[in-house]
Amino acid sequence: MRRLARLSVFAGAIALFGASASAQQTLTVAGYGGSFEQTMRKEVIPDFEKAHKVKVEYVAGNSTDTLAKLQAQKANQVIDVAIVDDGPMYQAIQLGFCGKIAGLPVDDLYTSARFKDDKAVAIGLVATGLMYNTKVFKEKGWSAPTSWNDLKDSKYKKTIVIPPINNTYGLYTLMMFARLNGGGEKNIEPGFKVMKADVNPNVLAYEPSPGKMTELFESGQGLLAVWGSGRVQSFANTGFPVDFVYPKEGAVTLLASACPIAKANASPLASQFIEAMLQPKLQLILLKDYGYGPVNKKVEVPPELAKMAPVGERAAKLINPDWDTINAHRDEWTKRWNREVER
Repeated sequence: MRRLARLSVFAGAIALFGASASAQQTLTVAGYGGSFEQTMRKEVIPDFEKAHKVKVEYVAGNSTDTLAKLQAQKANQVIDVAIVDDGPMYQAIQLGFCGKIAGLPVDDLYTSARFKDDKAVAIGLVATGLMYNTKVFKEKGWSAPTSWNDLKDSKYKKTIVIPPINNTYGLYTLMMFARLNGGGEKNIEPGFKVMKADVNPNVLAYEPSPGKMTELFESGQGLLAVWGSGRVQSFANTGFPVDFVYPKEGAVTLLASACPIAKANASPLASQFIEAMLQPKLQLILLKDYGYGPVNKKVEVPPELAKMAPVGERAAKLINPDWDTINAHRDEWTKRWNREVER
């Protein structure tokens, strides 16, 4: 009986070991959809899974969607790594969702890429400006757009696409028209006035989805848009005739940012996933596939990859928003936008 008992315990131990060995750890990463998701699934996730013996689940959504998921799951976080725009990232940090990144290669990073206490880091630098259909503009004899004020030109009636205010690109459009008309983040009124009276009549759609944005251009309905340099570069990589414009009044900084989610038994792989995205090889992939300006100082940018990306002098001239003011008023502005602009 004693021998049988020992054999039973031994067999149980073997079964338990086999179960734990076969169980694969899962890392849940929430980030942008569209072409960014494609790059992640093709260029980033497979190598990370192989190197760390982990299954990466990717949850696509815009930045405000991801922030809403973090708030909804506050008592039991499912997400391990969040990739969002810098504005929502500041909110995520303030709400206590982000933990400190372990092993951050701080000496390799530009100072502008780091967040307070290293609770997040930029993985790429994006410029917010204008996208236009070069083929149609040439056929119509139109000059390329040069200014945010071109969005007010009546010749573009019902051909302009702008993401809504819950998307950073839409928010920046409102902010820039406030700045260009005597206001700014601390006085947004001029922005609403211009959006309602001058820009709105030209807008075909306030479209948050990257996929639908490209569909509107591919169908010939959309000819001019507010979008990020990365999105435009990715679209242009498909062969579609679009180009990106840095408006003469300035393009606006957008930091695509990542943070490990603070939670009980947080996986160290969350920080390692973020650190992997900061390596020169992946920084070059994000530049090539997605037009992100590198945040790692060791990345040597080939001239052929610098056509649209915010690098060098272009990066130095980007406008940096006052996110403390924006986040304090964003809910109020969103309600007003939905009530007065996007009706």
